[in-house]
Amino acid sequence: MNMIKKTLMNLVLASKRRHARGEEPGVYATAKAFYNFRKLVRRELINVFLICLGIFSAGCGLKSFLLPSNFIDGGVTGISLLISEVSGLSLPVLIVLLNIPFVLLGYTQIGKNFVIKTVMAIIGLALCVAFVEYPVITADRVLVPVFGGFFLGAGIGLAMRGGGVLDGTEVMALYLSKKTGLTIGDIILIFNIIIFSFAAWLLTIETALYSILAYLSASKTVDFIIEGLEEYTGVTIVSGKSEEIRKMLTETMGRGVTVYKGTRGFGKTGHKLGDIDILYSVVTRLEIARFNAEIEKIDPEAFVVMNSIKDTKGGMIKKRPLH
Repeated sequence: MNMIKKTLMNLVLASKRRHARGEEPGVYATAKAFYNFRKLVRRELINVFLICLGIFSAGCGLKSFLLPSNFIDGGVTGISLLISEVSGLSLPVLIVLLNIPFVLLGYTQIGKNFVIKTVMAIIGLALCVAFVEYPVITADRVLVPVFGGFFLGAGIGLAMRGGGVLDGTEVMALYLSKKTGLTIGDIILIFNIIIFSFAAWLLTIETALYSILAYLSASKTVDFIIEGLEEYTGVTIVSGKSEEIRKMLTETMGRGVTVYKGTRGFGKTGHKLGDIDILYSVVTRLEIARFNAEIEKIDPEAFVVMNSIKDTKGGMIKKRPLH
C-alpha cells in the first residue's frame, strides 16, 4: 500500500512539473483525480468502521447495563427507553420511528451524505439491540449508570466521528439554535430536563436520578471522543519579550505562531504607548502546563489569554487520534 502511495505521489509531482511547462496537462489531472479518489475511499471506509464500532458500543451500554436495570438516558434514545418501559412497545422499533423526523430535518439542514450515514447508524443500532446478545455485566445501582452511560456515549461519539449520529437530538438542537437565541447546549439541556421530569413522574424519582447520572456519564464521554485528549486551546500573548517567546513556541514546543502588529494602550504601569508584537498560537490541553512554565521563565509579567477551540484545520496542528 505504501509503495502504491509513493508511486502515485511521484507520478503527481512529475506530472505537475510537466504541466507547469505546458506539457501533457491531462496526465497530471488524471493522476491527481485518482489520488484524491483513493483518499476519499479510504476516509469513507474509516467512517463506516467508526459507525459500526459506535453501534456495538452503544448496544453494549443499553443491553449490558441500562435496560436490565430499567434506567434511561437523554435524547431520542431516552424517549425510546421511557416509552418502551411504560408501554411495553419494542425498543428497536421505537428507536427507528422516533428518529425519522430528525433524520428528515438533518437532510434539509446538513445534507444527503449525513442522512445516509445516520440512517445506517440508527438502523444498525436497532438491529443490534434486537438481535445481538450482550451479557449483563453488573446490577450495582452506581456502576450501571456510570458505565452504561460511558459505553452509550462512546457509541454516540464514534458515530459522530464517522459523520453520522445515533441520536437525532443534536440535529433538532442545531435547527432550533438557528431559529432562537439559544445555544445548542442550552436546547439539549432543556430537552433532557423535560425527559427526566417525565421519567420521575412515570417511573420513580430514584430511577430518574440514576438516569441523569447515566446521561452525564454519556455526555462527558461524547465530549472526550469528539475532542480527544488533544483538545485545543488558543493562546494570545502580549509581552515585551515577544521574540523570545516566539522562538520558544516554534523551536522548543514545535508550534506555529501568528504575529499581530499591535499598539500598547494601558496596563499595570499605566499609560504606555508604543508598538508591540502580539503572538497567537494553538496548543493542546496536555501542553498547557509546559507552556505556562516556559512563559514564566521568559517573562513572568506576560499577559496571556487562553480560550477553548472546538476544532482546527491546516497549519501545524497535529491530527486528532481518530479519523
